[in-house]
Amino acid sequence: MKAISTLVATVAMLSMAAAQTLSIKGSDTLGAKLIPQLAESFKAAGNKDVKFEIAAEGSSTAFPALANGTAQIGMSSRKVKEDESTMCRTKGVFLKEHGICHDMLCVIVNKNSPVSKLTQDQVSKIFTGQIKDWSEIGGAPGKISIYTRNTSSGTYKDWQKLAMDGRDYPSSSLKMAGNEQIAQEVAKNKNGIGYVGLAYSKSNGVKALPIDGIEPVAKNAKKYAFARLCYLYAPDKPSAEADAFMKYVESAPGQEIVRKVGFIPSGDL
Repeated sequence: MKAISTLVATVAMLSMAAAQTLSIKGSDTLGAKLIPQLAESFKAAGNKDVKFEIAAEGSSTAFPALANGTAQIGMSSRKVKEDESTMCRTKGVFLKEHGICHDMLCVIVNKNSPVSKLTQDQVSKIFTGQIKDWSEIGGAPGKISIYTRNTSSGTYKDWQKLAMDGRDYPSSSLKMAGNEQIAQEVAKNKNGIGYVGLAYSKSNGVKALPIDGIEPVAKNAKKYAFARLCYLYAPDKPSAEADAFMKYVESAPGQEIVRKVGFIPSGDL
């Protein structure tokens, strides 16, 4: 009996320890900066025993992880697709959606580029490969180098929808793992162009361009062409830690972190 009691106590302790680890997977846009800072703030607000495992590998990775139980929260810069929701339901996971912030997809070029503005039509033609040289839109002659996110990224798909009328990227486009990588490559390439979330638009060596005369700044989010809502997803019956964290993200202190990182609080629009 003593051995059985010891085993039960050990299992209980292990379960408690496991429950203190919060696994969050999905979007790089959210997971590279925002969620880690929210996690640190959450811990500082009296939850120091909660450990976070954050894997920011693209929105499409969130839903398989939720379905198979390797994530308690999924990060996505786009809405869940019907087939992803169905996949989760077949595993007994019924998703609840939390719109946590607004973002703006900003077109960036090298800081030394003579191009200072673009229209939506020019953006569409550049990213679908119809405009191939900067001289076609008033820039210095040079072949345009297009930097995009990889195919597992929600931003990759959002950009197709928002800026490209659903059309394909040219085969010459260069796929990057995250926003920071796009900014770094454009900063090194005088002929580069890419798109990044608002929080990454002031990266060193790049400049964000007005689209149809509208500056990509938070106060213009309602009229800016490439704005979107970003989400956290969790089971409808989340773990205690997941529930507490999502409530913190949606609270006034959490939304102030959203603002400081460079996103737009969910209640601002």
